[in-house]
Amino acid sequence: MEKQVYNVKDIQGLLGVSESKAYQYIRVMNDELQEKGFLVVRGKVPRAYVEERFFGVKSPVSIQQ
Repeated sequence: MEKQVYNVKDIQGLLGVSESKAYQYIRVMNDELQEKGFLVVRGKVPRAYVEERFFGVKSPVSIQQ
């Protein structure tokens, strides 16, 4: 089963960035999601949103409003 949410280690591996940069990206994405009215979990971000924001890929269950 594929992960539904990514944590900092997942973001580091996916993007090849440092831990602090990965946390920064997570904070930015969580702020964006909160502004759209979604609940967020600190230190984690939905996989679908990461794929949409970084790669322009909209998954069938992408986060939209």
